[in-house]
Amino acid sequence: MARDLDTGKTLLLPAGQPEALRQAADSLRAGGLVAFPTDTVYGLGALVWSEAGIARIYAAKERPAEKAIPILLSNLSEAHRLVGAWPAPMETLARRFWPGPLTLVVPCGERVPDFITSGSGTVALRVPNHPVTLQLLSLLGQPLAVTSANRSGSSSPLTAQEVLDQLAGRIDAVVDGGRCPGGVPSTVLSLVTDPPILLRVGPIGIPELRQVLEEGGFELRVVA
Repeated sequence: MARDLDTGKTLLLPAGQPEALRQAADSLRAGGLVAFPTDTVYGLGALVWSEAGIARIYAAKERPAEKAIPILLSNLSEAHRLVGAWPAPMETLARRFWPGPLTLVVPCGERVPDFITSGSGTVALRVPNHPVTLQLLSLLGQPLAVTSANRSGSSSPLTAQEVLDQLAGRIDAVVDGGRCPGGVPSTVLSLVTDPPILLRVGPIGIPELRQVLEEGGFELRVVA
């Protein structure tokens, strides 16, 4: 059963209980903030189209306003609604590494609100490989704006308790799905330029990316 925490009104929702994800989805639809496990670290999400919800993410995390918020998708087809000019390597990379710990930065389409991108003209997309996240996305039927469920500058949480230690009372709910299996933030690759630029090394390393890109006839640039 969901319960209020002594440190605030954050609900703890055990993922194994039938109504937990439905309650989490209802909270998100109402403009709430919900943390949940992914295949990398615990994420903090709000509806992509909710300006008030996104503003609450920035406030809860004390996140700098110039830092955009990534979007989690349930499948590759959802990306077509969010991407502007479709980068040539995207299909190759997504079909190889999604669902999984690869975030792709791409030109954003007209539907993507500026309050997600901080006016950058780009958006970071990923399809996660975690059953709890995918079930939640399926229940919602739409993408989520998601960033790590920590205060900015602090360590990324791997358990529900680590989320609560940082954000209890600042967010509406935490779905407790156990310890995250990955434990490392996703690899980030920008497809805005040609060749693609590796912005952050994560679970997917340079050799894997380079091999897949070269098989598709593309190159890889690594930022030192």
